[in-house]
Amino acid sequence: MATKASAVRTKKKAKRTVTTGAVHILASFNNTIITVTDSQGNTISWQTAGGAGFKGSRKSTPYAAQMAARKAIQTAKECGLKTVDVFVCGPGPGRESAVRAVGESLNILRIIDKTGIPHNGCRPEKERRV
Repeated sequence: MATKASAVRTKKKAKRTVTTGAVHILASFNNTIITVTDSQGNTISWQTAGGAGFKGSRKSTPYAAQMAARKAIQTAKECGLKTVDVFVCGPGPGRESAVRAVGESLNILRIIDKTGIPHNGCRPEKERRV
């Protein structure tokens, strides 16, 4: 018995042309996540240091954050992105190098630090009785 293989047709995603957008950099102590969005907040491309090929303790290096930012911006530039606002969040080691990698290939209008600041912090542990 011969069965016919049905050809599955998938629609090709239409390329968007975006000239201005935002780059969100989340730099934790273990990884760095770079997300490129348009002005409405829709994601154009994203990349992590782990997705860029770094594993283990090498994910938390500035070089890994730089390579992840370059990969994310390279795919975003194919959509026509030229100028961005950069939003940085977190205390990780990849903050500065990711911003520099963005500045190499795109025009940065402003850099905004959105790192949260504790206003009273967590409740401290109870006193240790000896």
